[in-house]
Amino acid sequence: MQKDKQIEISKKILRQVGKTNFNFNLINNGDKIVLGLSGGKDSLMLAHILKRTQRHAPFKFEFLAVTVDYGMGENFDDLIAHTKYYDIPHQIYKTEIFDIATEKIRENSSYCSFFSRMRRGALYSATTKFGFNKLALGHHLDDAVESFFMNMFYNSTMRGFPPKYKSGNGIEVIRPLIQIRERQLSDGALKNNFPLIGDNACPSMKFKIKMPHVRADMKTMLADLEYKFPNMFQSINRAFSNFHFDSFFLNNSNEIIEDNFEE
Repeated sequence: MQKDKQIEISKKILRQVGKTNFNFNLINNGDKIVLGLSGGKDSLMLAHILKRTQRHAPFKFEFLAVTVDYGMGENFDDLIAHTKYYDIPHQIYKTEIFDIATEKIRENSSYCSFFSRMRRGALYSATTKFGFNKLALGHHLDDAVESFFMNMFYNSTMRGFPPKYKSGNGIEVIRPLIQIRERQLSDGALKNNFPLIGDNACPSMKFKIKMPHVRADMKTMLADLEYKFPNMFQSINRAFSNFHFDSFFLNNSNEIIEDNFEE
């Protein structure tokens, strides 16, 4: 019998993803999961991790990698060849997001929130269209920590990236990589020579707009802090599960609302 093709994934990553799945009950027997596959390092690593999990987990589930086509002439040939070679089920989901953006985005305006919402909406639509019940996203711990501080500094809210939540249309969104560091995923993608889709596929390259800087600034700030406090990310990871709500300035108007963070 021919052995399945596999990439090299560190045991540390696989153990942590398994632990995260167990602790937060992300994937269950019989689940049908759409994976938002952008072609970047995070989602492509997640595709291979889900493939590996299918082989070894004591439960059965399906997953389908879905890549959103913005309708601006993207070339997905290398990504399609890669998923085919490794037997990763994959679909290109065509949209008119680029044309819509052309009409709605004003010159020199910020685009991140707009494209984030449109891309997420397309993935919700794909999940429903293909008859699946969950949507997996490739957010990692660095994303969660950056977004926490972005929300606190710019939105005056203390919000994070939950490992799972239910969207307004009833689809359960899961983040299997939420306790993995970005550098671990970068190392894995580099070691396996992934055909990564880079900034050339970003719609911003087609518009005369301001490039986003807030997340880049946050990365710089956190890198400086981590240099001084090497265990900072591990501590914050634990703190995300150890909130003392009675120590905050809560009142009756506070409520939990759906995750709609800028990515």
